[in-house]
Amino acid sequence: MRRLRIVIDGRCIQDHFPGIGRYVVNLAQATIPLLSQDERLILLHDPTPPSRWDLPALVGERLQVVDVPLSPFTLRQQWAIPRILRHLRADLYHSPYYLMPYRPGVPTVVTVYDLIPLLFPQHVPPAARLLFRWMTALALRTASQVIVISQATCRDLLTFYHLPPQKVTVIPLAADPAFHPQSPAEVERVRRKYALPESYLLYLGINKPHKNLGRLVEALSLVPRPLSLIIAGAWDPRYLEPRQRAEALGLENAVRFLGPVPEADLPALYSGATLFVFPSLYEGFGLPVLEAMACGRPVVCSNTSSLPEIVDEAALTFDPLDVTEMAAKIEKALGNESLREEMKEKSLQQAAKFSWERTARETLEIYREATSH
Repeated sequence: MRRLRIVIDGRCIQDHFPGIGRYVVNLAQATIPLLSQDERLILLHDPTPPSRWDLPALVGERLQVVDVPLSPFTLRQQWAIPRILRHLRADLYHSPYYLMPYRPGVPTVVTVYDLIPLLFPQHVPPAARLLFRWMTALALRTASQVIVISQATCRDLLTFYHLPPQKVTVIPLAADPAFHPQSPAEVERVRRKYALPESYLLYLGINKPHKNLGRLVEALSLVPRPLSLIIAGAWDPRYLEPRQRAEALGLENAVRFLGPVPEADLPALYSGATLFVFPSLYEGFGLPVLEAMACGRPVVCSNTSSLPEIVDEAALTFDPLDVTEMAAKIEKALGNESLREEMKEKSLQQAAKFSWERTARETLEIYREATSH
């Protein structure tokens, strides 16, 4: 019997695409032990850009990594990737990004994470918004099956694009196994490294406008107790509102902007936080919330988009446009230690419902279905 050859396009496994890179690496790792004897996984990889992931460590009998020094932003991929797929005798192609070859020549699966450029057009230049809309439409037309990472993304996709619902499958993400409660010694190491206070609120993520950090800073000013807010993650210099709001409210000493934090330090950064706060207006999935829960942290977050799916009853939620409510929920958690202890247990229980094994198993079912016709 001929082997089923599944090709995942891993050219986004690079530092420019940290979220998509983590998705592809974790998916590949979890899929390998689920493959049957006649199935093989092939990962396309661009070795040119910097990457935090060690792909050679994944290579084995059932996983092959093929170097393809070709950016997903280049037109040349339209003919080069289909040629590579023919050479590899691929039976299925999975693109984790909407910029992809639109005539790959084999059954194709596409993953869609969110539709932020269409939902928040005021934050995206018109040309970029138009490109996103058109290229996403081409990717959806190419795909035999579409994977979305939440029910919220599914609803948005079916609202903006005319797709048969049976073509779209919701398969949630999961926290990396590295995210679990850390030892006191590890928490102390990270606390000293970044000169963190004994008690702090934590936000982890980029500072783009839809992340709503300006309102979070404003909410901090309404909480009637001295607080330290740590804002960590990638920083886009175009969006200065959080810093400006902190300065205007006299909170320069209460709000610290750490910028990007190495992957190895993140579990302890989460584990040391008194509370994890996530005020985002929209999330396709909201992985930092799940990572915080996996580290046993009490979570206070927005009640919008995919976040209620992730936290269920484990977190306190608020309307992200209501600064007063945001401050009240933060104060409620901070002012009640027994509530925080209860929330920690609920966080761990809720996070345990998500696993990369489950994500990989459900994705593999999509692969098999797409190649069975």
